[in-house]
Amino acid sequence: MESTKVSILGSPDSWHGQELIRAFEGRGIKPVFIDPLSLQAFLGEKMGILGQGTDLLHFDMLLVREVPGGSLEQIIFRMDALHQLENMGLKVINSPYAIEKMVDKYYTSSLLQQAGLPVPETRVGEDLAQAMEGFHQLGDDAVVKPLFGSRGVGMVRVTEPDTASRTFRALQLGGYIFYLQKFIPHNNRDIRVLVAGDRCLAAMERVGENWKTNISVGAQPMKLDVSAEIGDLSLRAARSVGADYCGVDLLSSETGEWYVIEVNSMPAWQGLQQVTEFNIANRLVDYCCSLVGA
Repeated sequence: MESTKVSILGSPDSWHGQELIRAFEGRGIKPVFIDPLSLQAFLGEKMGILGQGTDLLHFDMLLVREVPGGSLEQIIFRMDALHQLENMGLKVINSPYAIEKMVDKYYTSSLLQQAGLPVPETRVGEDLAQAMEGFHQLGDDAVVKPLFGSRGVGMVRVTEPDTASRTFRALQLGGYIFYLQKFIPHNNRDIRVLVAGDRCLAAMERVGENWKTNISVGAQPMKLDVSAEIGDLSLRAARSVGADYCGVDLLSSETGEWYVIEVNSMPAWQGLQQVTEFNIANRLVDYCCSLVGA
C-alpha cells in the first residue's frame, strides 16, 4: 500500500516540528513542511494551491501548525488558500472553518456560551466610553485581552479607573477593540486539556506566580487526571468550534465554578509533555492518520 503523504504548514525547526517529524517517521511517513508565506493560488485554466512550488493536493493531509500574522489581506489570503484546499478535497487539520472560530477569542466565547458552556462575563466594543462603562459593570477588575493572540501576550489586568482609562486610550490609538473579561480569582491556577476527536489525550494544571498561568510566562505544569466534569467540558468545547484537535483552557474559581476560557486551534504541548508519561506527538499523529484512513 502506498504510504500516506503528509504536509505540515509550519517550520520543521521548532520543538513541535521535530516532535511531529519523529512521530510521523515512526509510522513510515516522511512529512513535508510548507512555509505558510510560500502559498500560491491558481484559478483559470488550472485551479490549485502550491506551497514552495509543490501541488498541495498531492498530499493526503495538511496539518496546520502555523498561520503567521500579517496584514489583513495576507491573513485572509492564507485562510482562503486553506479553504480552497479543503473545498478541493484535501483533509486540512484543523479545518479553516474551525481555525477561524478559534483564533477569534470573542467568537470562540460566543460559540461556547451558545453551546451552554460557562464563560466569563465579557464586554467587547470600540467606543471608549462604553469600555469604561463595561469596566465598571465588571466590578472594576477586568482582564483586557487582544482579540487575536496566544501565550498570554498582551493580556493586562486593570483594577482601577485611571489605569483602565489609560489602557483603553492606548488601545484606541492603535486601532484595537476593547475586549474585557471579568477577573475571576483562581488561586493562580488553571487547566489545559489537549483534545483529539472524542478523547482527552492529556491534561495539566498550570500553576503561576501571579494571575497569568501560561507556561510561556513562567507557570509550572503539574500532572492532572481528567475528571468526568473536566472531560465533559473539554469535549463539548471542542465540538462547539468544530475542532479535530485543540487545547481547551479551563479555570475554576476560588468558589468552585468552572469556566471555559479559550480554545486553541494550534496548541503547544511542550509543557504538557513534561508531565505526561506517553509521547503526545505519537498519539496526535495516530489520530491525524486515522482521519485519512492511514
